[in-house]
Amino acid sequence: MSGRRYLIVSPGRNEAKYMRRTLESVAAQSVPPALWVVVDDGSTDESPAILAEYRAKLPYLRVVTRPDRGKRAVGPGVMEAFYAGLGTTHLEEFGYLCKLDLDLVLPPRYFESLMQRMESDPRLGTCSGKAYYRADDPINAQFSDRLVSEAIGDEMSIGASKFYRVECFRQIGGFLREVMWDGVDCHRCRLFGWGAGSFDDADLRFLHLRPMGSSQQSMWKGRLRWGAGQYFMGTGLPFMTVSALYRMTRRPFVVGGVGIWWGFVRSMLSGASRYDDPAFRRFLRRYQWEAMVLGKGRAAERALARSRVAIGAA
Repeated sequence: MSGRRYLIVSPGRNEAKYMRRTLESVAAQSVPPALWVVVDDGSTDESPAILAEYRAKLPYLRVVTRPDRGKRAVGPGVMEAFYAGLGTTHLEEFGYLCKLDLDLVLPPRYFESLMQRMESDPRLGTCSGKAYYRADDPINAQFSDRLVSEAIGDEMSIGASKFYRVECFRQIGGFLREVMWDGVDCHRCRLFGWGAGSFDDADLRFLHLRPMGSSQQSMWKGRLRWGAGQYFMGTGLPFMTVSALYRMTRRPFVVGGVGIWWGFVRSMLSGASRYDDPAFRRFLRRYQWEAMVLGKGRAAERALARSRVAIGAA
């Protein structure tokens, strides 16, 4: 009965600089959301006024306001805000769920195209488009017109725009309230026999107004956090080293990969906690070894095929 009814939940704090463009791009969608819950996570800028303005314009927009915690929080903090918004809804009323950041510009057929993808593949559990950002000038701190891909693998849906089939979201247990929630979820999808991916179609390329990992303090801090999150998820050192070397070839050149690797190794040396699911870690490590030999796409296909055989999924 839910059909193409989709729910968006957008946690955000102090997003006044970006959110108008996100609000406008969702308002322009060829298939609008049935409900969009924006969680104002204690903003101290103009965000509340902007949200009040758009709430009067968009009948499907609901605003949930949380008290100011005094600082921006990523990972667990984002998930706390996300679930505060999700908790105000009845998830069974929707066919799809999207966790959407408030610093994106989406093409007008974005959600329609994602639903078409999922309708054509009943076992596709989560998907997204591909994120691009404008390359900045490190001297003048201005933006050029050249778009740079964030290089998200085809086997992952991007955390800034996680579009889910509700049935899949429930089966994997939703999102972890940890920094690597947006990596664990895609692997758990495959573990349960669901596909996960992102697509680089023209209708699915979106603009990220703030490069991935730069929303708290600095890009360097973001890369350290990324590496620490990979350690928590259960990634092995060989795979992390290969991944960090690849990331050195992407912006920010060299330093980005170094930050990811050091964030991982620092967590390893300090004995930081890891995701406590041995079956998941075994599944992840096998995928990662195959990814280093066969490539991530082929490794993901093999991991998904093994799971479907194990559970008898079509």
